[in-house]
Amino acid sequence: MTAPKTAMVLAAGLGTRMRPLTDDRPKALVEVGGRALIDHVLDRMAQAGVERAVVNVHWFADRLESHLAARGRGPDIVISDERAELLETGGGLKKARPLLGDDPVFVANIDSVWIDRGDALADLVRLWNPETMDAALLLARRDGSIGFEGNGDFFLDDAISGEGGRLTFRGDAPSAPFAYMGVHITRPGYADQGPDGPFSLTPLWRRSAAEGRLFGCVLDGDWMHVGDPQARDQAEARLAGAA
Repeated sequence: MTAPKTAMVLAAGLGTRMRPLTDDRPKALVEVGGRALIDHVLDRMAQAGVERAVVNVHWFADRLESHLAARGRGPDIVISDERAELLETGGGLKKARPLLGDDPVFVANIDSVWIDRGDALADLVRLWNPETMDAALLLARRDGSIGFEGNGDFFLDDAISGEGGRLTFRGDAPSAPFAYMGVHITRPGYADQGPDGPFSLTPLWRRSAAEGRLFGCVLDGDWMHVGDPQARDQAEARLAGAA
């Protein structure tokens, strides 16, 4: 498969857990290692071949738009305006549908930073097959990740030597080895059947998983989930150590 040329970047959240760093800015503009979180993501997307990024905005939207306008490098930016109502992941994707075109897209959170020992996004592109999949998710091993405090999200079936496989949710198990690390590939219309207003992609993923159409592959590297000030400090230290 060729890499998606368009990305949906989910940057509209309130960043409540990141306060006080988000008292005067959106979470997307919190800096880690000298770069705003959204620049980490957009630079990754550009390296993967993305030419156009649709970015949703809500909290301190004007400030985020000004930052994006001044970036001075690709990808080209299109704004999906959620000032009137914060729509969550599924609602945000559904609202942005007219801006995304008809080809598969990357969908990326802005609180995910990673050190890549391979080429994670290229691995995800190689995994993606629209005939057999609704979505292909990039995963991280829960053990050793920075800033992720949950019990894991997924089990990965049929994985061979690190290659991708079918995903099942953790369900009633006490833990699962893999966490979603904030980037996936899907069809731009995947959320179209969701309800009006705010909703999460997770119920759609659960349905796809039950139908055997949710897949994933695992990052060869170090993942930092930058969700609060402590995780931001830990990520800065990890990036400084890798420099």
